[in-house]
Amino acid sequence: MTTAASSFSASSSTSTPTSAAPIPAIVIAPANQQSQSQQRKKGGDAAAAAAAPAAAGATAASADGAAPKPERVGADGLTKSERLALQEKNKAAKLALRQKQNNQPAKGDQAAQQPASPQSQASPQSQPQPQQPKSLKSSRQTSQSSVENAEGSNAERKGKSPVATAGNAASGAASGASLAAASDSKVGKKESFRGVHSNPNMQYDDVKVQNKLSRTLAKQQLSQPTRPQKQVEFFAHLRQYQRLPSLTQNFLRASMHPAITALGLKYAENVIVGSNARALALINAFRKVIADYVTPPQKELRHDLSESIKPYLTFLTFCRPMSVSMGNFIRYLKVNIAAVKPDETDAEAKNFLIGIVDEFADGIKLADSAICNSAITKIQNGDVILVHASSHVVLQVLLAAHRANKKFSVVVVDSRPRMEGKETLRRLVQAGIKCSYVLINAISYVMKEVSKVFLGAHAILKNGYVMSRVGTSVIGMMAKAYNVPVIVCCETYKFCDRSQTDSFVFNELGDPDALVAIDRESGNVLDEWREIESLRLLNLVYDITPPDFVDVVITEIAMIPCTSVAVVLLNQSAESKR
Repeated sequence: MTTAASSFSASSSTSTPTSAAPIPAIVIAPANQQSQSQQRKKGGDAAAAAAAPAAAGATAASADGAAPKPERVGADGLTKSERLALQEKNKAAKLALRQKQNNQPAKGDQAAQQPASPQSQASPQSQPQPQQPKSLKSSRQTSQSSVENAEGSNAERKGKSPVATAGNAASGAASGASLAAASDSKVGKKESFRGVHSNPNMQYDDVKVQNKLSRTLAKQQLSQPTRPQKQVEFFAHLRQYQRLPSLTQNFLRASMHPAITALGLKYAENVIVGSNARALALINAFRKVIADYVTPPQKELRHDLSESIKPYLTFLTFCRPMSVSMGNFIRYLKVNIAAVKPDETDAEAKNFLIGIVDEFADGIKLADSAICNSAITKIQNGDVILVHASSHVVLQVLLAAHRANKKFSVVVVDSRPRMEGKETLRRLVQAGIKCSYVLINAISYVMKEVSKVFLGAHAILKNGYVMSRVGTSVIGMMAKAYNVPVIVCCETYKFCDRSQTDSFVFNELGDPDALVAIDRESGNVLDEWREIESLRLLNLVYDITPPDFVDVVITEIAMIPCTSVAVVLLNQSAESKR
């Protein structure tokens, strides 16, 4: 045992005042103190390494009778005495918070200023009392004020509190974090619900979200849709698919603009498919809504129009969940509606809004043209290009390359249940391009003959993952295995400020009956699947492709890697604030 450890052991066995001077929470210093200091510099346990030299110094000073040395500051920016004082302060604040929650009804600041009763000073475990009803807002304010008081002194130390919170579990900041974790459970549940409600499409199995949705529909004078049957429990948090009769029965009772009604029914029947086509159709419909809008008396256009379009958005969402491109347009429209000046006339405001709507639509078309000009440079004579399903921008790239007299062939990969590749095949063959058509289960046989893979995208997420038609991830993985470059063509208005690494957190569910239809003379073996209790059918619309499977993303601004999507989103956000 080392000298420091021996001195600690000797001082512990005696009862002299000198040996009792050190603080009882002294850490025993190991033999390799110098190596621990080196490990601290390399990212080891900073709190233990900082406490060991201080403990040894305090012991030596007490044994020699010399003047105590100045206390050393630890990695958390606190000396030992300050750390102990802060811990005591946290304990007192934590005890006071528990007493207030268990024994007194919250009444805002007045309740916080009242002295604790003798019953509240007793231990909550020895004298349990039922929790009285209290205001959620007051409880949240009490919890936040207690946490701020506990962490106040540490937060004032030149911004070192994040380091202490992350690196030292025994520090005052960590105690303050544990105090925040020990706050009222009702407050925590309410805060998490608020976070979930920011995207209700992801929590359709939550009872609170369902109740919130029911109140929203009642406020908008819309009927509550019927709950779908035979849903897959693992995907119950997503909006379940509903047949068209259920939609018309519940929603068309309200007064809808004819353009919105027609658009919603086309979405539900898959007459309009594809991110660009759906976005352009939505833009045209809202252009008509704005043109026909009349501001009621004693109201402002920017307030009343924003409220008027809410039932339209709810109806369209229930017809089919909105794509990322549609959501970006709706946000763009709402921002510009709020920017309308109160002193503008209806004609001036409507002309302004129609102008920005047309500008957004023109931007989509110009983006497709710019992508085509950049993408055809990647196509060389003799290339064998593989495409999947149907993508408007990829189709335009291939047609533009063919018009540029480039000689190449195309392999169209298709998959059930929509079989969208047939339309791509028809358009390419009609243009005179040599094509082959295979299903996705034969992708490993044709990939060895492919020189490039061109894919479209429903959206590209902030973390670089590509959200596209289901089956795209399999094609990207197979192309990676065969060292075939994968090129994704996507407009920047499809970039999404959301991170996702799997297809379960957020997705769209298609019609499960679409999986039943099989063109066979013997009939469909799954016609009676709803009557089989243990059988569920799952029809996912999109999947997520990791950025490792994508070589380059061609946009209207530049050819970028998937990891640069966050930079583009940051620049777009900065430009929108100017």
